[in-house]
Amino acid sequence: MTIPLSNKIVNIKPSGIRKFFDLVSEMQDVISLGVGEPDFDTPWHIRDEGIYALEKGRTFYTSNSGLKELKQEICNYLKNSQNISYDYNSEIMVTVGGSEAIDIALRAMVNTGDEVLIPQPSYVSYYPCAILAGATPVIIDLKAENNFKLTAQEILEKITNKTKFLILPFPNNPTGSIMEKEDLEDIAKVIIEKDLYVISDEIYSELTYGKKHVSIASIKGMKERTVLINGFSKAYAMTGWRLGYACAPEPILKQMLKIHQYAIMCAPTTSQYAAIEALRHGENDVETMKTEYNHRRRFLMNAFKEMKLDCFEPFGAFYVFPCIKEFGLTSEEFATRFLKEEKVATVPGTAFGDSGEGFLRISYAYSLETLKEAMIRLNKFITKLRNEK
Repeated sequence: MTIPLSNKIVNIKPSGIRKFFDLVSEMQDVISLGVGEPDFDTPWHIRDEGIYALEKGRTFYTSNSGLKELKQEICNYLKNSQNISYDYNSEIMVTVGGSEAIDIALRAMVNTGDEVLIPQPSYVSYYPCAILAGATPVIIDLKAENNFKLTAQEILEKITNKTKFLILPFPNNPTGSIMEKEDLEDIAKVIIEKDLYVISDEIYSELTYGKKHVSIASIKGMKERTVLINGFSKAYAMTGWRLGYACAPEPILKQMLKIHQYAIMCAPTTSQYAAIEALRHGENDVETMKTEYNHRRRFLMNAFKEMKLDCFEPFGAFYVFPCIKEFGLTSEEFATRFLKEEKVATVPGTAFGDSGEGFLRISYAYSLETLKEAMIRLNKFITKLRNEK
């Protein structure tokens, strides 16, 4: 019988995150610090707007690109937060989460053999989506000594005559690193000089601590070279609502929308009405959740300090990325033993690329009580490992 499967998809490895959660599902009394999902409920006034939309029978398809009112609110948000002006009618589309936006941006822009620069460690979807689009991924290893920031020099070292665009994953999952304005200005010079484009994943843009997020699209000359991707999952605790958006120059967005038309039709209507409420009246909710995340962030950094466990201080998202190289275990070995011996689930750094070896991703999108118990178990575990040496 003929093999019915695509070689391309067969050769892609399953998500390293899911592997550990398959193990967790078979165990009892496990503390899970692995999923990047807010532990807050979606704020009530946002849920209420979704309920109202259902009660009013708003269960129809919207236009392919999304509700006009939502696209206008996205425009207002980006103008107020980043001073970037977009045309709601031709430069913005609403997607099924930020993940769909990443996928269709790649498919709309890639020709077979084009090279895509992907900094790692980073979100698990970039590499496989690039492969599925027919691109050749070129990895840029982010370094702890650079605070896991991307530098212009690192980009220059990887550019060839086949390079088409750069994926810019900041604030970063899994490291929590951010890019500041001067960092982005240096990168923008390279992008413009080499005639490249950028896919900027800014899903954690609202979750920065002490330093305001800056979009590369706000840098002079970069809006016309950038696909800006964002969404509602992280900032508004709306993961299950599955809603994101993409902003791009009209010629690019037009082709992205074509893929969306055939594959999706439109993002969930109920979610779109809820998102309008989130953008209009959700600012205080975001600040409340961010304050709590920051409290947890500072707690973890202090706990690592007391354990003498090296960890770069993150200023974005809701992850810490401690270094576990001193123990002589691979990231997967450490995470597996920690899960089996202390019943705490984390994610090995290698789930986010080979350069994540020697690190562990811990999410602090969990209650302080949960984090305190997890740190007690982590301290017990690493004390045992140090005594084994």
